Amino acid sequence: MPFNLQKLLRPHIAGIKPYSSARDEYTGTEGVFLDANENAFGTPGASINNASASFHRYPDPYQQKLKHRISEIKQVAPEHIFLGNGSDEAIDLLIRAFCRPGVDNIVVLPPTYGMYEVSAAINAVALKKAALTPDYLIDPESLDAAIDQNSKLLFFCSPNNPSGNLLQPELIEHYLKTFEGVVVIDEAYIDFANTRSWTEKLQQYPNLLVMQTMSKAWGMAALRLGMAYASREIIAVLNKIKPPYNINALTQQQALKVLEHTKAQQEVVQHILANREQLANELQALDIVEKVYPSEANFLLVKMRNAATVFHHLIEEKVIVRDRTKVTLCEACLRITIGTEEENQQLVAKIKEYSSSVAE
Repeated sequence: MPFNLQKLLRPHIAGIKPYSSARDEYTGTEGVFLDANENAFGTPGASINNASASFHRYPDPYQQKLKHRISEIKQVAPEHIFLGNGSDEAIDLLIRAFCRPGVDNIVVLPPTYGMYEVSAAINAVALKKAALTPDYLIDPESLDAAIDQNSKLLFFCSPNNPSGNLLQPELIEHYLKTFEGVVVIDEAYIDFANTRSWTEKLQQYPNLLVMQTMSKAWGMAALRLGMAYASREIIAVLNKIKPPYNINALTQQQALKVLEHTKAQQEVVQHILANREQLANELQALDIVEKVYPSEANFLLVKMRNAATVFHHLIEEKVIVRDRTKVTLCEACLRITIGTEEENQQLVAKIKEYSSSVAE
């Protein structure tokens, strides 16, 4: 069945008139700006002639310079890019655009990123779960049973969080062809994976939306910048319902600076991958560790004896990892971010310390 965006949208969203900001009416960068009720005298304590230190003007609501730079790197046209306050903003906007509270639902594959469920709950939208297999792969039978006529969004996290593995591409493609809603592929960790991005399939699948982030491989977690790539029509919907100035000027400026250093970013990624391999080997050699799951991300999921107790021991030693023991299919597991060589060695030493104390 051909993808019908207008039929899929909530009726009031399809007909809503977006807020028109002053920067919608005039997009130039030169002139006497008396249109947006800004403080013409500049930011207190900053020179009005020092643009980098003065933030008295509203930022570009559509982040045009930043999108053009991302377009050059990702090979995706600017009109196919949405920028949000982290990927979480895109998740929330998608649910608000497509899901009627009390009627529609989204489908997720636990264990997975928790904000899909949180955003659905905030918007009073039902959540259908199709658990992954014990090896953290898509179970088609379970997924088919979860999808119904009111399923509007299907979320695949690949590489998956917290397991770190890639989901089967052939099955994702199957659902791109058969699912009648929007298929969302969350690629927050794609820069660490030995695979190509699903953004290469945007022209092929009008119901595809791919999410990425500047928080991980680009090291900009504090500035909150997420990217969504999709058809012009889907991007236009997100732009229509987002807050007018959702990406602040500082984030836009800093992102542009960071994106000039693609070679340095690739070097950092390679460093993280090397550290990931070394840490995985060291952890697997510990008697207390039962399994280190293969990872295509910048973290490892590690199954170990007394995982919850180990977690609290590490907390006491000021080594902070993530306790996943209460997460579906992650019993007895800790999620460990790849740190510097020194941080990783400190982690291993503290786990050895705990293991020795138990053995005594």
